[in-house]
Amino acid sequence: MLCEPKKPSMKKPASLDHPFVDALAKTLVLGALLDDLRVRFGGFELVDHWAQGEFHHDVVVRVRDDDGALPGPVLVVATNCNGGVKEVLCFDDPPARASLWALRCPENPEFDAPAAKPRARSETLHWFDPCELLRPDARSELLPEHRERQCGGGWVPKRT
Repeated sequence: MLCEPKKPSMKKPASLDHPFVDALAKTLVLGALLDDLRVRFGGFELVDHWAQGEFHHDVVVRVRDDDGALPGPVLVVATNCNGGVKEVLCFDDPPARASLWALRCPENPEFDAPAAKPRARSETLHWFDPCELLRPDARSELLPEHRERQCGGGWVPKRT
């Protein structure tokens, strides 16, 4: 195991509405959301990408927002494994990965960081409590003998 399993919280962060962040989330698919960023802002910078377990991805992008359409220039787009947008968060600066997960699962001691503070946040119909993916009994497409627990929770292929 990469970390010892702990029982995460099932608390959901408070909603922070913003019309443009909501519109981006309503695209429902990562490709369409990125296309919207290209059209509206002339492109984006891919800052980072993190996977937590098999079924959750965070794509961190920065846009040049000269007219203030967004409350901050950094977006974190949370997707499922098929690129379905679950959540869009907006920040002034890229959050640390542990801080982002401390926001989502504040009682999980493996994310030992202050919780990220988004300026705006929008969920979609794909959203569900991400802490469920981190539980020791979380579903996996990997056979038990071919997986290990990721720090914070979720399964990854076993390192050989």
